[in-house]
Amino acid sequence: MTIFSTTSASLDRELPPSPEMKDKVTAMEKIVGHNFKNKRLLEEALTHPSVTNFPSYERLAVLGDAALGMAMSEHLFLVYPDMNQGDFSKLRSTNVSTMKFARAAVKHGFDHCLRHNSPALEIQVGEFAKAVSNEEDETDLLYGGTMQPNHPLADIVEAVAAAIYIDLNYDLHKLWKTFKHILEPMVTLEDLLDHPVSNLFKFCQKHGKRFEIEKARNYDKNISICDVYVDGNCIASAYGKNISIAKRHAAREALSKLSKFGISYGSFEVVAENEAKKILKELCEKKRIRKPTYRIEKEFGPEHERRFVSSVEIETLDGVLYKTGDEKPRKRDAENSAASLMIIMMNTKEATKIKGGYFPEEAF
Repeated sequence: MTIFSTTSASLDRELPPSPEMKDKVTAMEKIVGHNFKNKRLLEEALTHPSVTNFPSYERLAVLGDAALGMAMSEHLFLVYPDMNQGDFSKLRSTNVSTMKFARAAVKHGFDHCLRHNSPALEIQVGEFAKAVSNEEDETDLLYGGTMQPNHPLADIVEAVAAAIYIDLNYDLHKLWKTFKHILEPMVTLEDLLDHPVSNLFKFCQKHGKRFEIEKARNYDKNISICDVYVDGNCIASAYGKNISIAKRHAAREALSKLSKFGISYGSFEVVAENEAKKILKELCEKKRIRKPTYRIEKEFGPEHERRFVSSVEIETLDGVLYKTGDEKPRKRDAENSAASLMIIMMNTKEATKIKGGYFPEEAF
């Protein structure tokens, strides 16, 4: 039995693919937009190590990883001449990450061209493809993505890139021109600077605060939920149809609250949102003003995905304090959201001028 191999002696030869791989090789050529001289080279790039009697993509993947890394570095260096070293490293690593390549493989159908003899791999690839189909935000890659990357899929992308690189006589610029569209859309410097999670990280770092984001999936309502914790306290919670959206909304809500605390105090004291109603009640008692009253201002969405927006109102002899909270999946959460924003407002310089003791004890 003859075992084909892409040795240095065969790289310049015009070799056809194996009969059983002809259709997959042709399909991949259309995907990447390159007609291979040595189609056996592309066949190797599409072959998983579980296949015997034919070279796998492993060696090519190493070369492709290096070639794409260099091409991406040169692209970013030219596009952003004034970008600092930290942002350069972050953008480069994000755009040539295992997750980025694996997602690109699914997006462009590389997985349909893979040759393997692994039932487990078939299941893993299917699950990853399904998860990626529910994703919308490429910038989530800045923070590791929302799932575990599929390494074989990333390896195929790297190996196919290497095969093109070799077939183009190791011309890096031609490789980039051919392969760039596979990696689009790329995460940009604007994404890096404007993403709410990035801004939240920088804000907390500046103030010496520790933050983390906890993620969960509500399968009954088909929504994702993210909670933002600062120094161990939950200060914001948000939902979305996928983790990326929920995380952005939660980070934006947390940043809004923390920024207001910072403006008021020059530092901030975190209020756990799930305890906001209790804390607000205690604050009113301390100031000897009336207890807060809550009202559901908006209720919408289908029965299995109801959404609520609550307001909170506090009466004083100087006037009425009023605040509307963020949209939440439960009434109590909506009321806590309104309460947490009211606490922020009551700690502004203007609100702290309200004097207590206006109402008799029986008012409480």
